[in-house]
Amino acid sequence: MGKYLNPASIMFQESLLSEIYVDKSGLIRYTNSVIRTKQKYVCVSRPRRFGKSMALEMLAAYYTCEEDTEKLFRNLDIHEDPSYEKHKNMYDVLMLNIQNFLSKTKNAEEMITLLQKQALADLKRKYHDLTDIDFTHLDWALEDIFTATGRPFIILIDEWDCVFREYKMDSDGQKRYLDFLRDWLKDKSFIALAYMTGILPIKKYGTHSALNMFTEFSMTNPGAMAEYTGFTEAEVKMLCEKYDRNLDDMKLWYDGYFIENSASIYNPKSVVESILQNKFRTFWNRTETYEALKEYISLNYDGLKDAVIRMLAGGSIRINIEKFANDMETFSGADDVMTLLIHLGYLSYREDIKQATIPNKEVSIEYINAMEDVHWDEIVKSIRSSEKLLKSLWNMDCEAVAAGVDEAHMNTSILKYNDENALSYTISLAFYFAREYYFEIRELPTGKGYADICYLPRKGHADKPAMIIELKWNRSSEGAIKQIMDKKYVKSLETYKGNLLLVGINYDKAEKKHKCTIKKITCN
Repeated sequence: MGKYLNPASIMFQESLLSEIYVDKSGLIRYTNSVIRTKQKYVCVSRPRRFGKSMALEMLAAYYTCEEDTEKLFRNLDIHEDPSYEKHKNMYDVLMLNIQNFLSKTKNAEEMITLLQKQALADLKRKYHDLTDIDFTHLDWALEDIFTATGRPFIILIDEWDCVFREYKMDSDGQKRYLDFLRDWLKDKSFIALAYMTGILPIKKYGTHSALNMFTEFSMTNPGAMAEYTGFTEAEVKMLCEKYDRNLDDMKLWYDGYFIENSASIYNPKSVVESILQNKFRTFWNRTETYEALKEYISLNYDGLKDAVIRMLAGGSIRINIEKFANDMETFSGADDVMTLLIHLGYLSYREDIKQATIPNKEVSIEYINAMEDVHWDEIVKSIRSSEKLLKSLWNMDCEAVAAGVDEAHMNTSILKYNDENALSYTISLAFYFAREYYFEIRELPTGKGYADICYLPRKGHADKPAMIIELKWNRSSEGAIKQIMDKKYVKSLETYKGNLLLVGINYDKAEKKHKCTIKKITCN
């Protein structure tokens, strides 16, 4: 075994021995299905902390020909698959983390030289007794070894895109790197499978890609990799039951990344940390991706700030992801920035409706932190004031609520404020703190229409009153209460028992002021 050629399975063993391990070995079922086919090139892009490296360690342990790893997979899902025995421990595995080489060099050119030198050294150690092996270039050496042994290679590449993240402006170095990967990997008979992982999809140049042989699976197109992107709800539910954790809180904090068929997944690293530490908090580290969030939301693209505020208020934004150049420097507008944020994990994307949202509370907190750093002071002020505003509503202080919404409106004046829909974003942002205690439901079906916003107490907060908020534009707050009663919105909450606040909020266009009316009833 070497450093890069057939590395020991110790890293995967550590995963299996960890307090929490969720079996994602079904991924091998897919990789086995594409071995030695035209689909043998796979590129998986995911945000940080979504288990990319762990997947590579699993693949290396399964495919390596220098270690019998049967005991590691005996109790895993893949063990029962018909393809399991056919491919287990049958290949030379070359596993490379590009970041490790890049951190020891000054540019892409030096990184490529070091990578080849180290990989070739491993190959020489194992195959030193073979004659006629040309160790001048990595692809030539692999081709000669394959010709001599008949055993093809599994190529595993982690952090494949770090060149584009660390050398954003070095287009020549990026092209040289892509050309190296193409010359090494494309149309090579010695490759049984090439599996790359990173954060960004493959970089495009002009109308083509140097690596167009790869099938890509990303946060905007997870495809066959959907269930291996993160933790599914069934997996999180199992963990919550085992460790006696609140599933509703786990969903609020870490759910919200959409995959195929409108299902959603949880951030795996955050779920594990939350269970082990027995607390719900943000586990995003101040890494390059957080710095990127601060940098990109502050860009002065038309509509970007408006979109971020709407999403922070719970809305969704339709975006075009198709023009994104798959790097962190080339942007033609707000859509490209938001597409990058999807790949970084700061937005979730629904492919079926082409819309992006902020996925969960954990990420929302990071947006607020970033807003403070880039001095979106007026938005942060509204959010910080939302706790006081919520208490005013609980106290049925209509004047204080109206004044608080007025202030929130001033602080979010960037939003186009000309209808009840725009008003709903202001209200959601003004009552941001309500998410600590409530599920927020927009347009709750009632049988005779839709209640604009409904807040239902989450588990553990039954002492808080439920709230139905009806919004009016240039009409009256009293009329909003009358609509709630006339259309029997309360009937939609038949299963709810406890205090219920009916809240009417109207915006007077002429006076540019809000008025609030609150009525309290009890649901038995």
